[in-house]
Amino acid sequence: MAKENGLGWTAMSIDDSGGTLRDIRNDLTNIQFATPRAEQNVTGIDKSAMERILNLADMSFTGNGVFNDASNMSHDVFKTVPSTSVAREFSLNVSGQILGTTPTCTLLFTDYALTRGDDGALTFSVPGVLANGAVPTWTT
Repeated sequence: MAKENGLGWTAMSIDDSGGTLRDIRNDLTNIQFATPRAEQNVTGIDKSAMERILNLADMSFTGNGVFNDASNMSHDVFKTVPSTSVAREFSLNVSGQILGTTPTCTLLFTDYALTRGDDGALTFSVPGVLANGAVPTWTT
């Protein structure tokens, strides 16, 4: 593959509380996701530099967007975050590269924060974390 920009994402969907994947790309203005690994210090007293091993994998996601209460759009997807404990499937496809486990990741969304700016803009931010212990991987 060649170098690419972040324009024109192929697909990104998140489950609503009923378990239906919804394509809400149009409501999102920016996203951030990470797939970090925990590390463990295993440096022996015979070493002069750090020695580490990798431990558990994780994933985090934050989506920021414009409030949209149309049917099956972002508000429909996230309005139950404060009142339910539903794990939701998350699917990200960038240029044929899919981030997921089968090919979705299961996330717990921990907040649905709305902000009314001094300019009148109504925006949201929604963070999510890995829920099911399955390692998120990139597949094609």
